[in-house]
Amino acid sequence: MSHTTRSIFEGRVIRLGIESLTLPNGTQLDLEIVRHPGGAAVVAINAQQQVCLLRQYRHAGGGWLWELPAGKLEPDESPEVTAERELQEEAGVQAGCWEKLGNILVTPGFCDEVIHLFMASALTMGTPQPETHELFEVHWVPLKDALAQVHNGTITDAKTMLGLMLADRLLGQRLRQDPDATQGTTATTKQ
Repeated sequence: MSHTTRSIFEGRVIRLGIESLTLPNGTQLDLEIVRHPGGAAVVAINAQQQVCLLRQYRHAGGGWLWELPAGKLEPDESPEVTAERELQEEAGVQAGCWEKLGNILVTPGFCDEVIHLFMASALTMGTPQPETHELFEVHWVPLKDALAQVHNGTITDAKTMLGLMLADRLLGQRLRQDPDATQGTTATTKQ
């Protein structure tokens, strides 16, 4: 499927264009498409089964939101590196074990942004180093309480909702296979 793009705007994070194309059924149309470099989000879980959540101010989201540590992929940066960097910067945490939870398309009707979801365990705590434009508080919440917040509508951020549910599913599967398991025995261990 070929198409042409007319650039409308190019900013620090996104590009907006009008893409003229022909759909697989032969229909021709012009679409407003936002191009985004993508991002990574991390479900960091400690030995007490608490997850790191940020209470972060998001103007576009209407104020304070609960979110996982996350951020935008930098040019030529892998999702794994982005996840590690963002966990360190936003939560002050390094992880010894990393597991891929999956990828999500955030708003595929008009944007190509993909967020890569990870679970991190075997944590070493440090000091957050937020960027000047970031306004947030770091909280450690029992996973069961965070999941309750997903279900009662307190947590509304899509990457956070899905990341928590996928991590819970993975941990539940692991627990059913080995009732003594508490954390990532099949995880990739960082040396």
